[in-house]
Amino acid sequence: MQAMTDTQDTGVQSAQNRGAEIQGTCDPHFTALREVLRANVESGADLGASVAVTVDGRPLVDIWGGWADTDHTTAWGRDTLTNVWSCSKTVTALAVLILIDRGRIDPYAPVATYWPEFAANGKDDVAVRHLLSHTSGVAGWQEPITQEQVYDLPFACARLAEQAPWWTPGTASGYQAMNHGHLLGEVVRRVDGRGLGTFVAEEITGPLGADFRFGVARADYGRVANVVAPPPRSIDVTKLDPESPAVKTFGNPVADATVSWTDGWRAAEIGAANGHSNARALARIQSVLACGGSVDGVRLLSPDTIDLVFTEQSNGVDRVLGAPIRFGMGFGLPTPASVPFVPERRICFWGGWGGSQIIIDTELRATISYTMNRMGSGLLGSDRSAQYVATAFEALESL
Repeated sequence: MQAMTDTQDTGVQSAQNRGAEIQGTCDPHFTALREVLRANVESGADLGASVAVTVDGRPLVDIWGGWADTDHTTAWGRDTLTNVWSCSKTVTALAVLILIDRGRIDPYAPVATYWPEFAANGKDDVAVRHLLSHTSGVAGWQEPITQEQVYDLPFACARLAEQAPWWTPGTASGYQAMNHGHLLGEVVRRVDGRGLGTFVAEEITGPLGADFRFGVARADYGRVANVVAPPPRSIDVTKLDPESPAVKTFGNPVADATVSWTDGWRAAEIGAANGHSNARALARIQSVLACGGSVDGVRLLSPDTIDLVFTEQSNGVDRVLGAPIRFGMGFGLPTPASVPFVPERRICFWGGWGGSQIIIDTELRATISYTMNRMGSGLLGSDRSAQYVATAFEALESL
């Protein structure tokens, strides 16, 4: 394999030039991927973004470019963070998988084994695997809840424990868009004693040296690239069934990308959606899965536990997303009808609102990640994320 190339110009650059340049390192096999990022930044399709690819845990691509702000005054830098939305769920899932690997959680056991209150209202048979695969029937909050109450974990988790499932658990998936981290994080807390954020910091991101956290400290505000909300979807909400899982999930509270700019959001621990990171860190974290459970001497999982990720739990039209999707335990599995840019092999993946992506290919022992601040339309990726992933796979398969 050829040596990595440094794409950063030498010398002092103005902020204007720095934003226009694609910086970082890129193996020559992935030149086309770097040029896709350059073209998207130059056209304005991407405001600012980072892209990473690893093989065997080794970074082959670690590039970034564009702007951290809409005024084009701050270039996207090496350590820029942004809200990666539902890519957060993959880190939450990894935390639960670690406890499964250690024998502290049985994925087939009822959630109530660890969280007794959760058995209320017909949820006594909901298993941990149902939470991991979005098949719990508890896709959101039944009773009205404010954004501030979502930040209050004891309150929000108690509400979820009290309510009845919206359909028979295990029979279909219904995407746990905002409460996925509440559900799984409470299981982690009950079993381990540490909150989800502390567990992730001490067991995953610390040992791996990965720049990911739920929320963001005030000291790091200067590194955050605020997301730019996607164009509104042309849906007549008056024609939707107010009792449908989709309306109840996305409407309580109403999904609003700009909430991620607020102090309340940044101070909260929302394992479903408020992870702040970049492509390098997401690729680093999930290289553990790609490489059979360990990377650079840090072992987090066994091959048997990784097999659970690929044990199909559901395959059909998701009751919240309204599109076909296959779920294993903790991750999506290749579904050509909805996610054609993910090849059909032993791959698991997920993406965030607006287009951020993390793809884990266990056959190639590779990860592909993309994070950005200009959100695109679509719930299972964007045109840009499809472009980056497809281009990366072309390079990977030519190695």
